[in-house]
Amino acid sequence: MKFSCEKSILQEAVITASRAVSNKSNVALLEGILIAADADGLTLCGYNMSMGIRVHIGAEVNETGRAVLGAKLFGDIIRKLPDDIIYVEIDDKMVATIKCGRAVFNLITSPAEEFPKLPEVEDGNSLVLSQKTLKSMISRTIFAVSDNESKPIHTGCLFETEGDRLNVVAVDGYRLSVRRETLEHAPEADARFVVPGTSLREVERILTETDEPVEILPDSKHIMFHIGDTVLITRLLEGEFLNYRAAIPANGDFNITASVRDLVTGIERVSLIVSEKLKNPVRMKFDGSLLCMSCITAIGKSYDECVYEGSVDGLEIGFNNRYLLDALRACPDETVRIALKGSLNPIVFTPVDGNSFTYLVLPVRLKAND
Repeated sequence: MKFSCEKSILQEAVITASRAVSNKSNVALLEGILIAADADGLTLCGYNMSMGIRVHIGAEVNETGRAVLGAKLFGDIIRKLPDDIIYVEIDDKMVATIKCGRAVFNLITSPAEEFPKLPEVEDGNSLVLSQKTLKSMISRTIFAVSDNESKPIHTGCLFETEGDRLNVVAVDGYRLSVRRETLEHAPEADARFVVPGTSLREVERILTETDEPVEILPDSKHIMFHIGDTVLITRLLEGEFLNYRAAIPANGDFNITASVRDLVTGIERVSLIVSEKLKNPVRMKFDGSLLCMSCITAIGKSYDECVYEGSVDGLEIGFNNRYLLDALRACPDETVRIALKGSLNPIVFTPVDGNSFTYLVLPVRLKAND
């Protein structure tokens, strides 16, 4: 195998493929990147037996071939080489020679035949939407994905299609996030599947803020995200996902609107005395059209105020400050509608117009010294 490629292009491809490489594995090949050179260019592939990423790039190929190189060392070498054309040649003894400028490296490679194949995803009910839309839907829901492995189904996001509507849902037992978008082209049939949160974070990194399309192709066990010249394939999670619609209160006793920025800055200020060791809740007192926010920990007290539109008759409720901030920061609008019911009922954030998102946060039971 013999090829040459610009450093910046090769480096970006190595970084992307390496996201699916095992850091430590009993199978040494899973710590490597499969490189395949053919007449169309280079294909780099990383696979950890749960998720695989395949990237195709343009390169000048003088001799075709396939080999596996250690991902970390290969990536470190590429990163440190000068900004120039990189030349790679692998001989019959599976020794790779990497040249760039005056730098030369010789590395032992492994046969490609032993590298595990990525799963094949059957053609079927595909979804197509813009990269920036999917990127937004993931980033504005994934904060609520659970990290509790005792309920694996909730360590991923639910993707649900209803006609031309796509819903993405995450839940962790303390909060719930829902994003909704309309698809330009409705899929052939409604679908419902759960994608691991770890895989979605990699999808989010690969996606760009453009209108370029991304194709999502799920089958019974796996799902493929086709993003430009990059393909990510991952296992789907199995199990019964929470009936999230039943978890969202139909109506609140109090419905108000407030500035997202004012709420975020106020909660951030009163949370300055909260830490990993001092996890006291933020106390929120809704009185008339004034929200009084306060917190008490072992090191002191904090207080701030925020006005809102609407009226609430003296409701006091406590929340985990981080859960509130995650939900509010995910709101794409300047103003948010807030539904409240009681001190032991969740707070629900929705848009003033439409229903593009719903964020729900459960309260914390307040104690006298909180």
